[in-house]
Amino acid sequence: MANLHQFRMRPGLRVAATTTALALLLALAVATPGTAHAQSFQLLYTFQGGLDGAQPYAGLTMDRAGNLYGTTHSGNQGTNWGNVYVLRRHNTSWIFSPLEIFDGTLLSRVVFGPDGTLYGTSPNNIAGLIYGYVYNLRPPVNTFCHSVICSWNSTVLYAFSGGADGATPRYGDLIFDHAGNMYGTTALGGNGVGVVYEMMHSGSGWTEQPIYDFSGPDGADPYSGVIFDSAGNLYGTTTAGGANGFGAVYELSPSGSGWTERVLYSFTGGNDGSLPTAGLIFDQAGNLYGSTNVGGASGGGTVFELTPSGGGNWTYHLIYGFSGVTNCGPWGALAFDANGGLVGTTLCDGAHGAGNVFRLTPSGGGWNYTSIYDFTGGNDGKYPYCNVVFDAAGDMFGTAFRGGTAGQGTVWEITP
Repeated sequence: MANLHQFRMRPGLRVAATTTALALLLALAVATPGTAHAQSFQLLYTFQGGLDGAQPYAGLTMDRAGNLYGTTHSGNQGTNWGNVYVLRRHNTSWIFSPLEIFDGTLLSRVVFGPDGTLYGTSPNNIAGLIYGYVYNLRPPVNTFCHSVICSWNSTVLYAFSGGADGATPRYGDLIFDHAGNMYGTTALGGNGVGVVYEMMHSGSGWTEQPIYDFSGPDGADPYSGVIFDSAGNLYGTTTAGGANGFGAVYELSPSGSGWTERVLYSFTGGNDGSLPTAGLIFDQAGNLYGSTNVGGASGGGTVFELTPSGGGNWTYHLIYGFSGVTNCGPWGALAFDANGGLVGTTLCDGAHGAGNVFRLTPSGGGWNYTSIYDFTGGNDGKYPYCNVVFDAAGDMFGTAFRGGTAGQGTVWEITP
């Protein structure tokens, strides 16, 4: 059933944003490149934990102009609400603007829909939408609104009930098909271990429909989202379940009026890794790449490849095993750079145990590992859960969940 209603800031927050926040945001709005620990690393913004937000869990989304959009897990000294923000390029600096403050934490990225507006999810809401919701964010109609505190217009498109429709959408991105319908996952609901759902645009509203309900052996707890192949099949990971209980890679194929699920790989918890929280990406040949944050020969997680091997089967290949401790491996999705290398982040690996940005470069039938940047846990940030995004020049952008001058996280850039 469609579930559409206008969503506003928590009572009093919008008033605060138009009074006390102006001085704060004007002081913080222009972020010039700061002193870096490596020549290629720059801080673009340091969160203060006030109305600008705190603890950016998710990564960034870039528009065609090179502006960066992101979300914060919480705000105002740890209160249970997050916000959506933008960092706009201004010559050699960046201007920070909060776009909207939401009830409930924000764990996933915002993404652009076919209509050019932003879409995202929240896993909870302290104002009553306790099972999470899908939202849309549009710029204000007033084209003369140029203030750094000019709020966008947010609408809840669907609030999950906690039943068959799902509950608790966590870290995965939303994705759109050619018809403009949205797809995502919830970590709970349905049989209790998560669903994949579709949001269909109907008139001025949206209708939610679960398209697959996990039961355990077929996967459980899909933290990440799904991706399409060229034939319209969906692919994703679950952090638990599968044949061995250590997570799975799955495929959903359209079948008549429904979808058929197939497990492509079940993790064993050994050298192959376990608990794949991040999603998947395709290369141009149709091979799948992903990561786990636990397991592998040294226990710090793995990067893997799945290749089609005929008859609908897929073959697992271990690309790299991290040497960090449990749960310190990659949490965000991998990305390909312009040279075909795989780039990602680790949560708490690296030289200082505060996470790093790494590259895996194909070489002679294998892959060579390079740490691009090791976070120190100081002003540069620590614990990058995020994925990495690239601009046209090949510069990398991401977030750190903690660290910075206020300990509330950072936005950073790395130039090759």
